[in-house]
Amino acid sequence: MQNILNYIDSKKDESLNELMEFLKIPSISSDSQYNNEMERCSKWLLEHLISIGLSDSKIIPTKGHPIIYSEWLNAGNDKPTVLIYGHYDVQPVDPIDLWKTPPFEPEIRNGKIFGRGTADDKGQLFTHIKAIESHLRINNSLPCNVKLLIEGEEEAGSSHLEEFILENQDLLKCDMALISDTEWFADGMPTICYGLRGISFIELTLIGPNRDLHSGSFGGAIENPANALCKLMTKLKDEYGRITIPGFYDDVLELSGQERLEFKKLPFNIKLYKQDLGIREILGEINYSTLERVWARPSLDINGMFSGYLGEGAKTVLPSKATVKFSMRLVPNQKAQDIARKAEKYLKSLIPPTMKAEIKILHGGNPVLVPMNSHEIKVAVKSMHEAFRKDVVFMREGGSIPITEIFQNVLKAPPVLMGFGLPSDNVHSPNESFSVENFWGGIKASAIFLNEIAK
Repeated sequence: MQNILNYIDSKKDESLNELMEFLKIPSISSDSQYNNEMERCSKWLLEHLISIGLSDSKIIPTKGHPIIYSEWLNAGNDKPTVLIYGHYDVQPVDPIDLWKTPPFEPEIRNGKIFGRGTADDKGQLFTHIKAIESHLRINNSLPCNVKLLIEGEEEAGSSHLEEFILENQDLLKCDMALISDTEWFADGMPTICYGLRGISFIELTLIGPNRDLHSGSFGGAIENPANALCKLMTKLKDEYGRITIPGFYDDVLELSGQERLEFKKLPFNIKLYKQDLGIREILGEINYSTLERVWARPSLDINGMFSGYLGEGAKTVLPSKATVKFSMRLVPNQKAQDIARKAEKYLKSLIPPTMKAEIKILHGGNPVLVPMNSHEIKVAVKSMHEAFRKDVVFMREGGSIPITEIFQNVLKAPPVLMGFGLPSDNVHSPNESFSVENFWGGIKASAIFLNEIAK
């Protein structure tokens, strides 16, 4: 194993330069004007996988963006099969004026790589690709069987991956799913994530008059859809931070006393938390700590609202319609489909008689909870400890990786959430970044994991 770790060290600059090339491709999956770039990115990745020795690699078309599948199965039936999952698509870059450097011209500053997709998920995915390369270059083989499943629609709701998995269960059969799309609790504190929240995403549009109107000529005579929408949205949460959708909390799995105690042991500084976010005070569900609210309690948040005139200066318009996009983060044992139905029913009851409404269920995913004492998790802890030479902690995460639950329940593959991101990485925001040290350490952790799981 030491020869492999030495090889990883000798290829640091080369691996970093290759990642930079990967990051330069603006693979934004949710915006159709980038469809050609999505195709270019999938081809770049395919060629790279083949170049490192994964000749059984291919691009699989979908009704949306393509999936990349690769396998190396020469370790034998007596060795486990690890399915490595990641995604090559990235979030949109708005607001562009807040980026210090162009989002697709990656730059290293203060030990971090800045650019869209650095931490989510190109940089983290690339750690596994480089780990595989190191084994193949030194031993001309891998210690266990490996399958790579890399999608191009994670940031757009994994629209077609679930269908692909359901139709290709034999192809994807594996003993575990290794995923690196999560973050550490803090810089210098290697972390295994054992829980993810799910998500239910809804778009609601209220429609009033059949056209935009002059607010002077009509204001006060008819209801403004934007005003009505604001009023409606305030009814979705009460003064104690509880979501008011009937039946919303029916299946919520409460935190155990031991988990709450373990959360309290983590070095969370609420003063620094507020300082980093530039806020004066926190707000959330009553009787729960900040970590509990983010990791283990459901939430409901507006993600965007638009109506009327949004250009520079003033325009006295009374808009004909108003739209809100909002998401609900879910916890074990809530189900995204069930919550979406309950939310839709409640929204319909809140629509005022002055409005028509359109409700769209955009996408959803169920939450995940992983046993912390499983063999796979123990191997991940050992691999992280050896790679970073520091004690490993456990945490849940407030975000969602919807496909994780499908791996768990459809493929019966225990998920291993071994991420290398940091809370300061600005994922989904301007100036996204990824620690260079965590990139190199992540390659080592992945290489060690493949070696240890084979034992």
